[in-house]
Amino acid sequence: MSAITLKGNAVNTIGTLPSVGTTVRDFALVDSGLNIKTLESFEGKKKVFNIFPSIDTPTCASSARKFNEEASSLDNTVVINVSKDLPFALTRFCAAEGLNNVETLSDFRSSFGDDYEVTITDSPLKGLLSRAVIVTDENNKVVYTEQVSEIADEPNYEAALSALK
Repeated sequence: MSAITLKGNAVNTIGTLPSVGTTVRDFALVDSGLNIKTLESFEGKKKVFNIFPSIDTPTCASSARKFNEEASSLDNTVVINVSKDLPFALTRFCAAEGLNNVETLSDFRSSFGDDYEVTITDSPLKGLLSRAVIVTDENNKVVYTEQVSEIADEPNYEAALSALK
């Protein structure tokens, strides 16, 4: 399990992120139209999984905005925001913020958090997803990961985006 913190207090996840060089597992996440998106939906594209607890927190919102801003300049790349938020909340946020360059998908009825080992196992955030970034190449091989050690902190955008080059 990964030991992280929430405002300095210890928090644990169900496991550790996939290792660099491994292939990510398939998933079944829900989009804004309540349709299922799988790994195959993004076949042949590099992927940036921006994983977070809830879009309705300032840090999560900032990471969604920042990756949206950067996504428009990346070739053959998709940014996939993933949280346990309902698709309706994610759609509302993206519409209000004008976020058009990312896929925002919900883990509210899937095993993504457990499969990618980012489910928080204790603390007031128990059951939500930790803040993490997983970057894959177009063949779904992991090229970069970051389990953000303090949930209230933003991920290292530069390192994540540099892994795509």
